Amino acid sequence: MSTAAGLVAPVPVVAQPVADGSHGQSAVIDVDHARSAPIPIAVPDLGGPDGGSAQLGHDIAGVISADLARSGLFRLINQTAFIQAGASVGGAPNFQNWKPTGAQALVTGSVQMQGGGQVRVEFRLWDILPQTQIQGTAYTTSQSNWRRIAHIMADVIYQRLLGEKGYFDTRIVYISATGPRDRRTKRLAIMDQDSENNRLLTDGSWLVLTPRFHPTRDEIAFMSYANNRPRVYLFDLSSGRQTQLGDFPGMTFAPRFSPDGSGVVMAVSNGGGSDIISMDLASRGSRRLTDSGSIDVSPCYSPDATQIAFASDRGGDQQIYIMGSGGGGAKRISFGNGKYATPVWSPRGDLIAFTRYSGDTSNFAIGVMHPDGSGERILSEGWLVEGPTFAPNGRVLMFWRETRSQDARGRGFSSRLVSVDITGFNERPVETPTDASDPAWSPLGA
Repeated sequence: MSTAAGLVAPVPVVAQPVADGSHGQSAVIDVDHARSAPIPIAVPDLGGPDGGSAQLGHDIAGVISADLARSGLFRLINQTAFIQAGASVGGAPNFQNWKPTGAQALVTGSVQMQGGGQVRVEFRLWDILPQTQIQGTAYTTSQSNWRRIAHIMADVIYQRLLGEKGYFDTRIVYISATGPRDRRTKRLAIMDQDSENNRLLTDGSWLVLTPRFHPTRDEIAFMSYANNRPRVYLFDLSSGRQTQLGDFPGMTFAPRFSPDGSGVVMAVSNGGGSDIISMDLASRGSRRLTDSGSIDVSPCYSPDATQIAFASDRGGDQQIYIMGSGGGGAKRISFGNGKYATPVWSPRGDLIAFTRYSGDTSNFAIGVMHPDGSGERILSEGWLVEGPTFAPNGRVLMFWRETRSQDARGRGFSSRLVSVDITGFNERPVETPTDASDPAWSPLGA
């Protein structure tokens, strides 16, 4: 889903005048309102001049509808309620036919096959009650790229109606696990955010953990036990090439890229403890950022790269601390009931997500707090929930949830991905073909 996927820059479609100038309540509202009252929207099949293009228009409309519905912020009008199938290219819909459906927003469009396996997709977004066109755009791309076009269109609809960027044109990298509970085979895997186009990236010869996306390149950092030497590696998604990142005496783990992608911050074991180090990817020079004699792990940069959040037991129990990106001045920010782990900064910079757990494994929770430690909120709890990752717009978290084994052979055990809004609503499972853990969300359009 990188820019190399063959997309042509979108072409604006000029709004057409509407004869009836009546006014009404706009479909454009804020996210808080949509959370309590999802926006009713109609997404008919996009039209086409022949059977092939009409089928593609049906498929694109289906992906758009599914994206919007999963967000929990839109209510899709059932197509059986439609009086009018759509609108002709360049024409306005008959708004009187759409008002009885209860829809406040409407998507219309067309699909036209072109030579060389190319396809042109045009769509318009209408505000039904004031009878205005909000958006009109056309895309040209390869026919095989139709799913991505649908996700991009859903992102445009999300942004125009809610006022913040969408997150549908994204991917998830995660750990796919198969086999008996005590002999799991774990592979790097990647899929679109809607669970489509799932593929394995490694063959399972070695245990792999904690994959993370590069912010601008088609690249992943992850931990691998290749040759029984736990190290951080880079994985090029285009070529499949893996490169070890540094050669330290102890194990290296928990990597994350800097916001500009020029470096990686990670943990390196040091005797009975571990320290945080940063590494410049161009020179491969490294710098030690902590030297407390404690266990310092799970570093994550703030979006402006001025601070790093990390977990440390330097005060006794494992808690979350923040320090400057050059090291030093660490300040504890977590003070709730339990231990804290896996801090990750929101792309907006306003929240830090975390895993919290009590002394046993029966009370895990995923939560968020402000960077100064205030406003802590628990979003989901369970026997074992762990490892939050933010969508690139900061609106949704993904994590994984395990179920308890019923016996020593692992009967009844599962590990599944879950998504939830940052307010704690709309928690839902994320489908994967195998057990899954360690999700990481890509940047938008990556």
